[in-house]
Amino acid sequence: MKKSIFAFVLTLLCALMLVGCGRDNETVDIGFVTDIGQLMDKSFNQGTWEGVKAYADENKLVSQYYQPANGDAATDDDRYDAMKAAVDAGAKIVVCAGFMQVGALTKAATEFTSVKFVFIDGWSLGLENVVAIIFQEEQAGYLAGYAAVMEGYTKLGFSGGGGGTNPACRRYGYGFIQGANAAAKEKNVQVTMNYSWLYGSSFSASAELQSLLEGWYSGGTEVVFSCGGSMCQSAFAAASANSAKVIGVDVDQSGDSNTVITSAMKGLASGTKYALAQFYAGKWSEISDKNINLGASNDSVGLPTETWSLKNWTVAQYNALFAKLKDGSVVVDADTTDAETKSYTNVTVTFVK
Repeated sequence: MKKSIFAFVLTLLCALMLVGCGRDNETVDIGFVTDIGQLMDKSFNQGTWEGVKAYADENKLVSQYYQPANGDAATDDDRYDAMKAAVDAGAKIVVCAGFMQVGALTKAATEFTSVKFVFIDGWSLGLENVVAIIFQEEQAGYLAGYAAVMEGYTKLGFSGGGGGTNPACRRYGYGFIQGANAAAKEKNVQVTMNYSWLYGSSFSASAELQSLLEGWYSGGTEVVFSCGGSMCQSAFAAASANSAKVIGVDVDQSGDSNTVITSAMKGLASGTKYALAQFYAGKWSEISDKNINLGASNDSVGLPTETWSLKNWTVAQYNALFAKLKDGSVVVDADTTDAETKSYTNVTVTFVK
């Protein structure tokens, strides 16, 4: 009798353990393949994942993220393997973050034609099962540069990710210059800006990047727009060591460091949720093989107003400028071809190599 009771209890415990682990074996509805860098990078990957997770939770769907092997050294094969893992797990739609996914995504979408793919920060691939969600980062950068100068800063810095090859980061940086120039012209002041892609190719924090930014700060730079994944950690550390400031990127980073004065945000979560909603509403054909370009007119870029900390430029003034971006009366140039070599009326840009 005792043996049979023991066996029953043991069987029950094993069953409970299997139930507890069951989620790992559930069919995945939505897969997310990360860009390089960490999932919770307080920036691009995290913002996109939060959109995937929120949509899944709100609609009782199962989501799972997949990080390509080899970290910052991930290859197209590594990215394809991550996409295939999502498909093999049952994903009906896979969200892929970052322009570096293009080779693997083209292969995966061509092979898995019944699966839909969302290319965040990408472009149309001529495939009916792919949609590209892109953002007008130049507008977000413009707002950040304008805000910094209106707040009273005249010695700025821009530290960009991707080594100068990332289209989104380039648009952020060019918009930042344009916004700073517009505000400086309005205030009739001259602004200087250090501008560099050094040590940002991996979108990761590094001792080299922190040292570069500390040099800028010790030389008089007051605030740096840190643009690119977890690079922000180097900027936060350098600013803290010099009692200086940082402008965050992609998401509201004010909660991550008291050095952050504002953040140039884009609607990673909302853009991701939009694409997922179209798919689950049976409206994929309306966005299939398109570039969905989101900006101020869609409320998909901006500065965070709920955590506003600027003293000399108000939320009301920000809203007035945003309205001009939204209705098209203020236009920000998105062609970054010669952004670093142009001459600006009120900003002197020093390209640091």
